[in-house]
Amino acid sequence: MTDLVPSLTLRSHGASVARFHVYDWLILVGLIVADGLLNLIEPFHRFVGRDMMTDLRYPMKGNTVPFWAVPIIGIVGPMIIITGIYFKKRNVYDFHHAILGILYSVLITAVITDAIKDAVGRPRPDFFWRCFPDGKDIYDNVTLGVICHGEKSVIKEGHKSFPSGHTSWSFAGLGFCSWYLAGKLTAFDRKGHVGKLCIVFAPLLLAAMVAVSRVDDYWHHWQDVFTGGFLGLTVATFCYLQFFPLPSDINTIWPHAYHSEVLNFRNSNRNSQTGINRLTTNNIEMESTSYPSPQNASTHSERDTNPILDNMEAGRREVL
Repeated sequence: MTDLVPSLTLRSHGASVARFHVYDWLILVGLIVADGLLNLIEPFHRFVGRDMMTDLRYPMKGNTVPFWAVPIIGIVGPMIIITGIYFKKRNVYDFHHAILGILYSVLITAVITDAIKDAVGRPRPDFFWRCFPDGKDIYDNVTLGVICHGEKSVIKEGHKSFPSGHTSWSFAGLGFCSWYLAGKLTAFDRKGHVGKLCIVFAPLLLAAMVAVSRVDDYWHHWQDVFTGGFLGLTVATFCYLQFFPLPSDINTIWPHAYHSEVLNFRNSNRNSQTGINRLTTNNIEMESTSYPSPQNASTHSERDTNPILDNMEAGRREVL
């Protein structure tokens, strides 16, 4: 019997693994559509009064980390690491589940983040200049609420401060990457190699820098980025553990599905080998019972013919 593991590459098992998870991929498409719809919805316009403007008069600035850069940082970067490990180890289960896991992590986080943004409608720190781009503030005579005369799309975006999307996306993707690296490096193998932790924390440091930039650019309050980071990292943890063991587990390197496939393969080999052994044993037993030895055959024949000879001899005596 052999315990060799079969080759599990994209060419040999990629199609079957993807078909098995076809509904998971369809749900991903649904999450993309849902997030797109959430961005089209007008957010709740929370009441903003004259006295509140004191904390909302920060200058409008550009983004240190542009919107288009967030998917590159949070998704494309980790995918490059995942792909590099696949080409080195050739494990399609690891590659597929890591890609699926990080996409789920980011898209679930995106849907939750944008849903909360629309529901809360918290104004950004630079809301004054979004509402009054010319600096001439106008308020309702009764409620003292703002009467904005700025560009509608800019004002709409000004009501999406809580939580930070840049931060939640970054921690969702890079947080998953940190979990993934911790598993691949067996960072918690109790051998005390602190250098592994430096590699594990590197993606989280990058995500933290993205979060800090959102406060520095006056696009978010500190509570926004703190909540966004917590949200993204929490979802990343759940998504990672859905596919992979804990980094402290003895089987942490590969996903649950890979270990199940290996176990099924070895059980199949054992059952096949057991069946062959039983068939061989049965054949030997049949041969030993169906074909008696010449000595036994001769004795058996003599035993069967002796009564006949005795009868013939007795008949001859009667005739005489």
